[in-house]
Amino acid sequence: MLVTKNKEMEDDPQRASSGCGLLVLYNNVFRRRNASSSPQHQQPPSADSPKLAHSNSKSQHPAPDSKPPDLPVAMSKAKAAAAAAAAPPRSTKALAGPARMQSLGLSGELDSMIHDHQRSKGSSTLVRASSGNVMLYGNLGNIRAPGAVTPNRNVLDYLPRTAGETAVKGDGGKPGQWPSRFAGTAIEPAAAAAAAAAAPAPEVLCRALSRRLDPEELKEMGNEEYKKGRYAEAVALYDRAILIDPDKASYWSNKAAALMGMGQLLEAVGECKEAVRIDPSYARAHHRLGTLYLRLGVAEKAIHHYKLARKEASSNDIARVQALQTHLSKCHEARKLRDWQTLLKETQSAVSAGADSAPQVMASKAEALLALQRQDEAITTLIDAPKFDCDASTKFFGASSNAYVLAVQAQVDMAAGRFEDTVAVSQRAARLDTKSREISAVAQKARAVASARSRGNDLFKASKFKEACMAYGEGFHHDPYNAILFCNRAACRSKLGQWEMAIEDCNAALNMRPSYNKARLRRADCNAKLEHWEASIQDYEALLHEMPGDEEVSKALVEAQLQLRKQRGDDIKLKTWR
Repeated sequence: MLVTKNKEMEDDPQRASSGCGLLVLYNNVFRRRNASSSPQHQQPPSADSPKLAHSNSKSQHPAPDSKPPDLPVAMSKAKAAAAAAAAPPRSTKALAGPARMQSLGLSGELDSMIHDHQRSKGSSTLVRASSGNVMLYGNLGNIRAPGAVTPNRNVLDYLPRTAGETAVKGDGGKPGQWPSRFAGTAIEPAAAAAAAAAAPAPEVLCRALSRRLDPEELKEMGNEEYKKGRYAEAVALYDRAILIDPDKASYWSNKAAALMGMGQLLEAVGECKEAVRIDPSYARAHHRLGTLYLRLGVAEKAIHHYKLARKEASSNDIARVQALQTHLSKCHEARKLRDWQTLLKETQSAVSAGADSAPQVMASKAEALLALQRQDEAITTLIDAPKFDCDASTKFFGASSNAYVLAVQAQVDMAAGRFEDTVAVSQRAARLDTKSREISAVAQKARAVASARSRGNDLFKASKFKEACMAYGEGFHHDPYNAILFCNRAACRSKLGQWEMAIEDCNAALNMRPSYNKARLRRADCNAKLEHWEASIQDYEALLHEMPGDEEVSKALVEAQLQLRKQRGDDIKLKTWR
């Protein structure tokens, strides 16, 4: 009987829009509105008025306070007719209680009430309760039991958001910018627009989520989104399936695959762990977990899960992990011996073996590049490396391991001139590993170099160039290969007219950081002051290649070329005269 009725409701939209929720909504809203009306505007129901037909088979008894009040004064038929003739015509909306219900019907009355509420409040928090949009959350969506204190919410607010949606008021994002629920950072407006154009309409996806309560259908939808590269949408669909059936290992494993596509490897490990906890024999989840550990540089656990994956793992997978173990061991030995060339070689081999997202491997590579005075490459290495939350990394890799990564990051920040970040990161590393003397030394060096640079900048602004030179020079006692200090001291020497010494400092800075444009511009200016036009032109041309369209560099280049032509013409005249 129940199945037949549900089918009838699906076939008949008018009948499908009613249900038990209508009775609660009618009691709480409609009858409360009648009770608040003044007695003089209420009319007792006539004996021949039709009874309201309910879609629910259960009868609804009126509330104790729903009895219509007695009329205060009895009126004769003539007086009543005269009063009715004198009264202004009333619209349908002005009808009260049963008269309005008789005109519109129960379904029409509820639609009208919801429409009036949305128009007056400017929101859509009231939603018709039906067999199609009932949610699995408290009090079944917008149906509120008497005395419930939970505020009304739109049923779509409960659904996972997608990358294509834009931020709205209250989301903590700017208009046109979506704060990513998975990455922790906001998507750029252009990227958000492109994602919105590529992805289906968010409303369509949300309504699909609200209607498709079968977890297998949600999983299939997630698989389609995954194949299209829309990983955030896939995660939202898998999350919805997990919410309905959390004991299905494949949902967790598929979500891990989508998180891998988004670069959230640590989160993906947690999802795979849950999958193998639910089903310890789930070979695909073990294989996926082994691949994650391989990419993160945890070779022992990678081998363990590849073995549990059985046929899912090939002999090539095991060979890659074994090769990674060998390279990691050589990295450790090379670092102990401070053999930076070998360390650089082995870290590159470890990345080729599969550890492309291992923070320790990337940090060792950056440390070797810094020691070899290849600072630009060290900076690029950490910029391109995957970013993980510090607390999550500490929990996953261990305090001492993450402290080493932070210490190398602090040294790279110092080479790039980010001295405030250097101090903060090095201090955090020292707090994570209080026993490491090496990390404590990095923190002390960061504070000393940042202090020397700050004093030098203050003196330079005060036009005390000689004192500023000395202040920058003190920083070299702690970091003798800091390109920023060399360039700043070159600026002081240029102000003092010491052109040759300024060029020497610029050369030292550019040897460590060939892309340091400020040092190159300063060297070009110093060479122009010394009338070394060929060297000056060479630097200006390199700068114009890096900064096309820069007017100041273009003017300086034209001026240098003009001076060079004049200089060569003078030389020719001198030779002819002799």
